[in-house]
Amino acid sequence: MPGRLLELHVENFRSLRDVTIPLGPLTVLVGPNGVGKSNVLKVFDFLASIIRTDLQPALDERGGFDEVGFWGGVRPPTSMKIHLKATWTTHASLRAPDEYSLTIRRRSMPNNPDSYTLSRQESFAFKRTRGRGRRITISGGEARVVDRKAGRDSDGGSFGIQRLSSGLSTLPRLGRSDGGEEVTRVAERLSSFRVFDVDVAAARQPTRSRSTLAGRLESHAENLAAFLVQLSADEERWEHLTKDARRILPQLEAIEFEQVGGYADRLAVVLHERGLRRTTPLADASFGTVRLLGLLAMLYDPFPPALTCVEEIDHGLHPQALELIVERLREASERTQLIVATHSPSLVDRLTPQEFIVCDRDEDGASIIPALSAKDVEDIVAETGDQPLGELWFSGVLGGDLTEDEL
Repeated sequence: MPGRLLELHVENFRSLRDVTIPLGPLTVLVGPNGVGKSNVLKVFDFLASIIRTDLQPALDERGGFDEVGFWGGVRPPTSMKIHLKATWTTHASLRAPDEYSLTIRRRSMPNNPDSYTLSRQESFAFKRTRGRGRRITISGGEARVVDRKAGRDSDGGSFGIQRLSSGLSTLPRLGRSDGGEEVTRVAERLSSFRVFDVDVAAARQPTRSRSTLAGRLESHAENLAAFLVQLSADEERWEHLTKDARRILPQLEAIEFEQVGGYADRLAVVLHERGLRRTTPLADASFGTVRLLGLLAMLYDPFPPALTCVEEIDHGLHPQALELIVERLREASERTQLIVATHSPSLVDRLTPQEFIVCDRDEDGASIIPALSAKDVEDIVAETGDQPLGELWFSGVLGGDLTEDEL
């Protein structure tokens, strides 16, 4: 996998008052409802939106700074910060990672506390060549390029930028010598992020036989039929996907495509099931079956984005399906970095301490992520006689214990 995110630090974003989250190839966020798992995924959605539309439109789309900022406390926060470490550019390494930081500041108007102005500061830092780095800082209407060599900074020049315009959306236009190539690489990785959550009603719909909607599997699997048609052209990949589906759906014999209502240009996904004299259209399949096929399509995507986030991956799936899903997540994490949210003890049972992060929440409404380090989890497992991780978490030994109405 060509580089990955190493760490996410967030301050004052929804419930994320001050969290620093280490990220591996596969990171599973574990916790009950309402502790902030989804807000971690929303950070990446926000960054991707900034690249597509710029900073102010991305805030407006989410209701403005007061809706995006930390929800706890009596008053909105005066700033919000997102900081990333990654190994995306050519010379980046674990010891010298790429770094991107965005800080948005809120300043109330003196005569009207409900009215405010915003300002932003950004910085990009990355390695250029051996022993040499570059930093681009953005503040107000100026972007400044600074070269670092042998511990010394040298001014690489500055240029104007719109006051609330984000470097993520504008700096890729820089020339190669000014760092445009590296900023472009970071922006491409961030903009390709996908927060995946199968919309079962949309995923059931048929597709045009020559659909242009295939390409990439959409965030809610609304183009599932078109994407499955596309995947079926790869015989080996399709054989593995259908074998996995049969492993979870014992009555399933094959997944095929049929014309809809006599229209040659309309195709529906149909299931051949043992003992039935007719096929079952995906439109009539169970919620869990549609969701399973959506997840398998995502996991077998041959050209995935740099990062895929999955909301409540266990939703609608039988516990027996989770072992297979974890196996495929690990395999897919070699092609795309994965961040997954769950509150299923059965899924947690199948993870290692390095793969999952316990999420909790304090009395002030702030998320505690991680609530325990991987080393803490390993120590607890050793002390408790190697009990399954899901059982330890569900019982409260690892924090964030569930009540029955949260399952």
